[in-house]
Amino acid sequence: MSIRKRTWKTEAGEERSAYVVQYSTAERDARGKRTRHIKTFDRKKDAEDFQAQVRIDVKKGVHTPASRSITVEDAGDLWIDGCGDLERSTVDQYRQHLKFHINPYLGGLKLAALTVAIVRDWQDKLRNGVPAPGQSEAEPRSAAMVKKVTTSLSSLLSDALERGKVGQNVVRSMTANRRRKRKVERRQKRKLVVGRDIPEPREIDALLQQTKNERWRALLLVAVRCGLRASELRGLRWQDVDFKKSELHVRQRADRYNEIGSPKSADSQRIVPIPPKTIAALKAWKLQCPKNEGQQHLVFPNGSGNVETHSNIIERGLIPAWEQAGITVPVLDDKGKPARDKEGRPIVRAKYTGAHSLRHYFASWSLARSPVGLGLNLKELSERIGHASIQITIDTYAHLMPRADHAEELAAAEGEFG
Repeated sequence: MSIRKRTWKTEAGEERSAYVVQYSTAERDARGKRTRHIKTFDRKKDAEDFQAQVRIDVKKGVHTPASRSITVEDAGDLWIDGCGDLERSTVDQYRQHLKFHINPYLGGLKLAALTVAIVRDWQDKLRNGVPAPGQSEAEPRSAAMVKKVTTSLSSLLSDALERGKVGQNVVRSMTANRRRKRKVERRQKRKLVVGRDIPEPREIDALLQQTKNERWRALLLVAVRCGLRASELRGLRWQDVDFKKSELHVRQRADRYNEIGSPKSADSQRIVPIPPKTIAALKAWKLQCPKNEGQQHLVFPNGSGNVETHSNIIERGLIPAWEQAGITVPVLDDKGKPARDKEGRPIVRAKYTGAHSLRHYFASWSLARSPVGLGLNLKELSERIGHASIQITIDTYAHLMPRADHAEELAAAEGEFG
């Protein structure tokens, strides 16, 4: 392996120079000789850096010459082709990542040319809204989006590595740094607040008291007393509800395309106890629930007995229920002042607009001490709510744990010293 300086003169008589790295790999050509490779650089330092990296990669047996490497875009196509066993929504998300965030910036690059520095530069461009080549403008991506598309790029490179199209996954080289950033993100992540992100107990009481429709009342009760995700509510079957044991089994969910599939993770498959009032509401609703003989008997189907859409649950069930209960906030105009209609009346909207706020309430209610709540610990809540790991539960809900009475603690401590 060597570096040599090459000099020449242009037609205009200007002297130019470049640095050429020559090296061999263990591969043999048709004549049985070791395959030689050449790569040219404008700067000597870049040539030396490349030489040092290649020496390590060749020794490890992970080097892929540029001549055998494919582009990021081609590798993305191969990666997507291999995702056929994943959920449709997941594959669609991967396609979006490639189309809008990866290929415009990196698609034409050979995998072998990717470096940590290039990936870092790409991430910076996404965060700062720097347009890709050929684009006139771009919106800054959020930290969460940059993290997601970087994970997709890493998956793409891992797939290419298994196919022998690249010698290493440069994104994995950033692992230590990513771990440090994740710790910072966890510290900086906005904590859920009761009254802002999580409904207050009085608000839930008003919601349930004002909801007279048997269907929506049963759905809301299962959400706030059993902690199911919206997708799990939509996929719940009557055979999953055990009225004798007062418990329900989470075995499946409905995705955004209304297709029934497995729950979010293995830990999402769980058994959840059902409180008495929720049991009564489910029994009342079962007498009216639409059936579709050709389909699974869903607990919360649409009028035809089929899977209900997520948007209908929000727009026709949850938001009207909040508004009817008077749990609203004013709509603000462009100047930040409360907007009014033509009659001068204030315009309001539901204070909570997502189904996940009900799941957050379930978590806070579960952690609250009896008789107000269930008094569960974080491990029990993690199992009840179906998190993939207890760390997710800790990061999301640990700050909601009831605090001890400091006066009693201090008095007890002083008592030890007489």
